[in-house]
Amino acid sequence: MTCRQKALAYGAGTVLIWSTVATAFKITLAHMDPLQLLLCACTVSVVVLGATLVIQGNLGKLVMSAKQYGYCALLGALNPFLYYAVLFKAYDLLPAQEAQPLNFTWAITLSLLSVPLLGQRLNKKELGAILISYMGVLIISTHGNLTGLHFSNGLGVILALVSTIIWALYWIGNTRSQCDPVAGLFLNFLFGLPLVFLATIIFSKLPIPDTPALLGSLYIGLFEMGISFVLWLTALRLAALPEGGGTARIANLIFLSPFLSLFFISHFAGEAIQTTTFIGLGFIVAGNILMQRAGNH
Repeated sequence: MTCRQKALAYGAGTVLIWSTVATAFKITLAHMDPLQLLLCACTVSVVVLGATLVIQGNLGKLVMSAKQYGYCALLGALNPFLYYAVLFKAYDLLPAQEAQPLNFTWAITLSLLSVPLLGQRLNKKELGAILISYMGVLIISTHGNLTGLHFSNGLGVILALVSTIIWALYWIGNTRSQCDPVAGLFLNFLFGLPLVFLATIIFSKLPIPDTPALLGSLYIGLFEMGISFVLWLTALRLAALPEGGGTARIANLIFLSPFLSLFFISHFAGEAIQTTTFIGLGFIVAGNILMQRAGNH
């Protein structure tokens, strides 16, 4: 395979994984609560990311200053602890076909938070893109009843949108991190795991997972929280090479993910996809694409 073909293969593999996780969340949450799922999946992810560092021969990249360890611990409080605790609760309260598109607005949230936190400015096209995306949020969360503003589950919608804020804060924080990406993510999950454990003991109880819960937790920890990140970094690194075809081609693959996700949600989670979900998702994806293009000009 050429470098360009490898980049596309890694990118497509990542998008395929991301497309399945909403279904995995919903199915697994039928067998355990959000904190129990987070505890199991986070434990798997720590093992997977640690093994990745060993295989790559990058354990030495874990050696850093006390200040860097502290920063990784702070980021670990955001992700995996707060982010997935809030996201899983949103999936617990909402149909997957609603939670997944709402969570997909994180890129728009990132652009909004970059204004006060990174000193960036939004032009008129970017503001228009934001309005288009959040129109999609309203369509999905109200099932198209925009005048009545009756939400299917108000708390679930709020949590899904709050998760995008936490995720955006995490990635903004990562822009200031000097760690190797995989080593940094491993430390985030390693430092976040005790917080997840304490929260589970206080607000829930230690899980004794049945077979579906165990398999779901393994899948989420292995793919959503582990392998997908490594695959995506590899795809972007290959695409950035002179013969790789450019990162934009790979980054655009992400827009396939929410539509593929609806297919898996329909066929494996048993949800009948509503027309308003497709319409709202179309608005959200269009807003993301316009935001990306506006930011490049």
